[in-house]
Amino acid sequence: MNRTLAFGLALTILGLVGYLLGVVAPYPGRAFSITGVMVGITLVAIGNTTPPEEPR
Repeated sequence: MNRTLAFGLALTILGLVGYLLGVVAPYPGRAFSITGVMVGITLVAIGNTTPPEEPR
């Protein structure tokens, strides 16, 4: 598995958990969980691409 893809998945999951915890019990800095989800989804998209083929 690609490191970028794995890190993106982990960051997305952590961001979602942080968001859900923030809905139940407000805590300082909970807005950063949304940033974590956005960055995580971006990293998943980058890590899920295939490298370009070299010209012959």
